[in-house]
Amino acid sequence: MRILTLISRLLDYPDPLLWHHRNDLIAEIRLARTSLPRSADALIAFVKMLTDRNPMDAQEDYTALFDRGRSLSLLLFEHVHGDSRDRGQAMVDLMDLYQRHGFSIAVRELPDYIPLFLEFLASRPLSDIQEWLGDAGHILALLATRLRERQSPYAVLFDALLEIGQVQTDTSKLQVTVQAEVRDDTPAAMDKLWEEEATTFGGGQAGGCNAQQPLPADSLAAVKWVEGTRPPHPSHSQVATR
Repeated sequence: MRILTLISRLLDYPDPLLWHHRNDLIAEIRLARTSLPRSADALIAFVKMLTDRNPMDAQEDYTALFDRGRSLSLLLFEHVHGDSRDRGQAMVDLMDLYQRHGFSIAVRELPDYIPLFLEFLASRPLSDIQEWLGDAGHILALLATRLRERQSPYAVLFDALLEIGQVQTDTSKLQVTVQAEVRDDTPAAMDKLWEEEATTFGGGQAGGCNAQQPLPADSLAAVKWVEGTRPPHPSHSQVATR
């Protein structure tokens, strides 16, 4: 399902290729209208909004949005397991799933990184896509709600994923939950987080959210309108091979 690869690219750190392929992105979304009757127009508007901006400004805002605090982390299991040991096993299981279906990773990236997960799903049948998006549905809906609370246009990407997965959520209940949350991306919250991590650093806990695991190196499939592998994200150590 090519639209999932497109959403993966849009949800990743903004690559200048997105600006170069603006018209191709829009054309691809229009072709996917049957899969996204509610979200297609919003996705097109998002692409136009993003590519009307200066790329460096878009990259700076992306980092401020997704890389400060944990509430908008694009690492799926961080929202399920946090820093617990269970997260390490969950990532091992996910890597095993990728390998059993012939999906090789060409970057040093945690397997639960949502854009990477979407690239995997793009190669699967619709029934698998809907099942696995359904399994992650609560997290995707929570992220969409948090993004809307911050008035971020990135919320439409998660709305599209929920539509593709046919995920039904209680939006009003999620809104109440999110409105009661304390922001974790403020300077004070970030200072507190760094203090807590400094206290536990070197404690030998396995499966922490900052652990980088060496992953198999092979070429990633790319859709026609994007050449090469996913661009390096400044906050994720990546080693791409062709």
